[in-house]
Amino acid sequence: MGVLVCCDCFFYRKSKTKPNGKKPPAEEKKQYLEPEFTKVRVVDFDLKELVVLPREIDLNEWLASNTTTFFNLINLQYSTISEFCTGEICQAMTACNTIYYWYDEKGKKTKCTAPQYVDFVMSLCQKLVTDEEIFPTKYGKEFPNSFESLVKKICRYLFHVLAHLYWAHFKETVALELQGHLNTLYAHFIVFVREFNLVDPKETCIMDDLSEILCTPAPLPALTPAPSATAPSPSSQNHVTER
Repeated sequence: MGVLVCCDCFFYRKSKTKPNGKKPPAEEKKQYLEPEFTKVRVVDFDLKELVVLPREIDLNEWLASNTTTFFNLINLQYSTISEFCTGEICQAMTACNTIYYWYDEKGKKTKCTAPQYVDFVMSLCQKLVTDEEIFPTKYGKEFPNSFESLVKKICRYLFHVLAHLYWAHFKETVALELQGHLNTLYAHFIVFVREFNLVDPKETCIMDDLSEILCTPAPLPALTPAPSATAPSPSSQNHVTER
């Protein structure tokens, strides 16, 4: 089994056969791709309309507001299944065929359990979005030159959490009847990061199958043509007036 190192994750390439000559087990079915689940949303309009930068809003202000909102919502979504995401059950931060590793401020790579990784992510995001020097809230306060790169960093980590929720905890999400909220949150987030190029497509490609389903606007229902005002009804054609 070959290993390809990429950023803070490993991608495992599966060989066609095992060393003993036996075929590997079939790839686990992705329950979250089944139509009965992908059709469940809490909104039914085009999310693109929610992420487009309004004319009167500064770009950095828009990015700051949305990034903070996504951090809070994804943190909340994860909290709904956190009791099922334990070090014993999720011994690594996985999503599809990917294992994510945490890098500290000194660049040291650490393999940690999923709950540890998520705690690192949320702690870092909380620290950044509440730092007045990075996410200023006072009028006239300038955003730092590093602001966009930090927003990209936050969004990349938040994507890891969303991917793990689908890969490892979708069954629990369905049991709690929260798949509609997760689908809508995921689609909104992906449309947002695509709009402003905040996450490298190579990072999100592991979830492209789901993204294409959830981020494609549902087709409008066909309109039933109204009956012509001049067209005679069947009853009037067969009606005979006696004089």
